[in-house]
Amino acid sequence: MTDFRQEKDSLGVVNVPVSAYYGAQTQRAVENFPVSGLKPYRAFIWSMAMIKRAAAEVHLDLGLLPEDMARAIMQAGDEVIAGKLDAQFVVDPFQAGAGTSHNMNTNEVIAARANEILGYSLTDTRKKPVNPNDHVNMAQSTNDTIPTAIRVGALWRLEELTTTLEGLASAFEEKAAEWSEIVKSGRTHLQDAVPITLGQEVAAWAKAIRRNVEKINMAASGLRRLGIGGTANGSGLNAHTEYHARMVKKLSELTGIEFYESDDLFESMQSHQDAAFFSGALRTAAQDLIRIANDVRLLSSGPTTGLAEITCPPVQPGSSIMPGKVNPVLAEMLNMAMFHVMGNDTTVLLAAQAGQLELNVMMPIIAHNLFEAMHVMIGAVRAFTVKCAVGLIANRERAEGWLAKNPILVTALNPKIGYENGAIVAKRALAENRSIIEIVVEMGLLSRDEAAALLDAKKMTEGGIQGIAAAG
Repeated sequence: MTDFRQEKDSLGVVNVPVSAYYGAQTQRAVENFPVSGLKPYRAFIWSMAMIKRAAAEVHLDLGLLPEDMARAIMQAGDEVIAGKLDAQFVVDPFQAGAGTSHNMNTNEVIAARANEILGYSLTDTRKKPVNPNDHVNMAQSTNDTIPTAIRVGALWRLEELTTTLEGLASAFEEKAAEWSEIVKSGRTHLQDAVPITLGQEVAAWAKAIRRNVEKINMAASGLRRLGIGGTANGSGLNAHTEYHARMVKKLSELTGIEFYESDDLFESMQSHQDAAFFSGALRTAAQDLIRIANDVRLLSSGPTTGLAEITCPPVQPGSSIMPGKVNPVLAEMLNMAMFHVMGNDTTVLLAAQAGQLELNVMMPIIAHNLFEAMHVMIGAVRAFTVKCAVGLIANRERAEGWLAKNPILVTALNPKIGYENGAIVAKRALAENRSIIEIVVEMGLLSRDEAAALLDAKKMTEGGIQGIAAAG
């Protein structure tokens, strides 16, 4: 008994692990590209299998595949879609240009499993009916299946991504409602500014996230336009004239995702602007999440020598040397994860512009980095939401204590005493460590009651001109 079996391709004989469903071309890729040790993301495996399964059914309907063969390919495709053969997808993301290795990995696995369904074992030496190229890859090319798989795979996880982001927005909205009466110092340029409620501050985080969801959904709309059927260069050579339209319809039916026909198959194969645009929307969301995570870290700094206006849930000891130290680790993780997402986008951008003439051969790394960006964003945001955002605690006494010492409250008096007098008051209050009210009364600018009414910090957070009622 040997650990290998022999498989053939156009270059000759290759030794393949005896239990592997993949064949010669996949094995060559494994040997040629021992680069990162990484494997394809589930989204890439799923989307490619979905294309093969749909194509078999379309070709059955068109009378181009025998029913038993088509049904076997469809069943094998369904098994890959269900995740039953994930271990058979072994090609490194850094592989031959365009993604021929990943395409053939998919073709070979589905062909081998289809033949098994038809009664031919992996080691059967008889000529097998289902051929990876002639039947599983019928009317297809790497050049139109890989860009289609990028689009289908990204849209497969779109709802999961947006739901995860919306979950974080909801967590912040709940905190905003809870903290709506906590008045604190606003800060601009990292310096004291006019009052804001902690609820207003956090509600703005939630709104920013929801606006990013809108942008992601908008950017995803271009991914719905599929170029499957363009085959080698957009001309559709070797594909039935109805194949493109039928494939788009069939993929919509099988996935439950709405897809559209391409209005220019040549453009769909040359340009990866839709993937780059979608990646850019992920980058934009990432930079906002970085900003929010930084605010969480800043507002929770201390707890005795920082702002300490909020407290992050203590999920693990923060130091191997300093007992009792607790760090904002989930916010730190979110920062690092989003840096990674932004790096993924840079790679997608560079790869998308590297296309030449009828094809972009950098598609494997576009696929990998786009799927990775989504995967990392989903995992990081979910962990941050569950382990940090929902458990944030407001330190009301600390927040209001900082506000009481804020000389910039004098801004509310500008309409009554003027900017120049206000500057004098603020400087004296800070230098003499006295309250604004004391200084304005001492200077004879306002009575104590007038000053107290105008310096109602909660009213300042509601806008308008202090001391002047809004028009009825």
